[in-house]
Amino acid sequence: MTKKTHEPIKRGDIYFADLSPVKGSEQGGQRPVIIIQNDVGNNFSPTVIVAPITAQLTKSKLPTHVAMPSTINVTGVARDSVILAEQIRTIDKRRLQDKLGILPKSLMDKVDQALIISLGLVREEGR
Repeated sequence: MTKKTHEPIKRGDIYFADLSPVKGSEQGGQRPVIIIQNDVGNNFSPTVIVAPITAQLTKSKLPTHVAMPSTINVTGVARDSVILAEQIRTIDKRRLQDKLGILPKSLMDKVDQALIISLGLVREEGR
């Protein structure tokens, strides 16, 4: 793990974050998250938009899930994991702890597609 520095937070960065407290089925606790907010917002806002990452691979596979194999060394995540694009949330930057790594563009493209599905940004025919 790399210690948190004052380097700029960038879209696609993976941080360890404290997501507690939570209610109901929200992802919580100390866990990796991926920054999905744009870099202008990351630079000027006191908050960031993140998607949590889980190592519980038994969760039902949804079109909003993006597999993140542990073999991709630049992520800094040691276990096979899943990015949960249906669980996005805005958090204060003070919840971010150590920067773990970055998500490669090929996987970030899959996250973007999962976000489009999660947020309903695809028009269905007849609507």
